[in-house]
Amino acid sequence: MRTIAQHYADALADVAISEKNVEAVSRELRGFLTLLRESPQLGILLGSPAVSRANKHGVAQALVERMGASRTLRNFLFVVINQRRMTLLPEIQQAFEAQLDERQGVARASVTSARELNERERKHLRAALERLSGRRVEAQYDLDASLIAGVVVRVGSTIYDGSVRTQLERLRVRLESR
Repeated sequence: MRTIAQHYADALADVAISEKNVEAVSRELRGFLTLLRESPQLGILLGSPAVSRANKHGVAQALVERMGASRTLRNFLFVVINQRRMTLLPEIQQAFEAQLDERQGVARASVTSARELNERERKHLRAALERLSGRRVEAQYDLDASLIAGVVVRVGSTIYDGSVRTQLERLRVRLESR
């Protein structure tokens, strides 16, 4: 079942792709959400039924101009404001990013390693993940010394755990069960 946020995200993705400005719209939407996080009063104002639609449009227009953002973002914000869906904007943004990844054949991976991976290791790991997923992989790298060695990779809901910590834990369980 598709959520309301997904419907808005799909529509924005359709427009951004047709106008060939996917990266700009994505960046602008993230920037607008940053403004909302930094100023909770702004989110309250844009979501309040007590504030007129014209005033909300004026605020959104001013913010878009200050950001140097596109008409695409402005128009999208106007639709969201008109439909009283401003509270869904963070969810819409997440669904939008997921929709773009889906349409562009991208899989997002979260890689946690015990030590910093060099470029050759990252390239090798990315290639292996692309073979497994059948998609182009964009990875985010984090460190966790408690892994001892190895990596833990999450691609969507799939986790590949090659950490020494997990291997030691499995060994401990096997030894205790004997």
